[in-house]
Amino acid sequence: MSALFAQLQRLFDEGHGVELAGLHDDTHLAPAQIHAAAVLIAVTERPAPGVLLIHRPPNMRQHAGQVAFPGGKLEPGEDTVAAALREAHEELALSPTDVRVIGVSDRFVTGTGYDVAPVLAVVPPDLPLAPNPVEVAAWFEAPLAHLFDPANQRRRMRGLRGGRRETIEIEWDGHLIWGVTAAIIANLSRRIAWAGRADA
Repeated sequence: MSALFAQLQRLFDEGHGVELAGLHDDTHLAPAQIHAAAVLIAVTERPAPGVLLIHRPPNMRQHAGQVAFPGGKLEPGEDTVAAALREAHEELALSPTDVRVIGVSDRFVTGTGYDVAPVLAVVPPDLPLAPNPVEVAAWFEAPLAHLFDPANQRRRMRGLRGGRRETIEIEWDGHLIWGVTAAIIANLSRRIAWAGRADA
């Protein structure tokens, strides 16, 4: 067991062992029919860990051009972890054998009708990832410490589906992370006390 895995596992278990109020969620905007989905939050095994993120292609029907975690809908008979691993393999050629799962964090129900389960995991650094151009325009690795720092999680009003609502935005190296992805990061950062660490 690596030091990073052991540390994240301990922080994950501690953080999920308490009740937290005010976690981000869009259940109140969701339609009646909800589809189960999963995303993989892959943390790279480095002295200063990173997180793998993708840009969706600009021609997708939903979330075009947005930053996201690898992920998608569950297939029949599939559980959350299996779906997250399958999607990461399909989208980035990330082999499930390279992924060490820590756990499933707080679900996020989206306004478009998806019940998204974030699967936190550790992966080796510098894997030979190969984006599937149908689903991924590009990928990048953002520092975990930057993403988890509440000072970088800014609240912004955006026009969405004919109205205006508050969203979370995180900027890093020219990448704008917002919407569901940023909300999941903000929720997880409240569960895992990473801020203030020496390698942050």
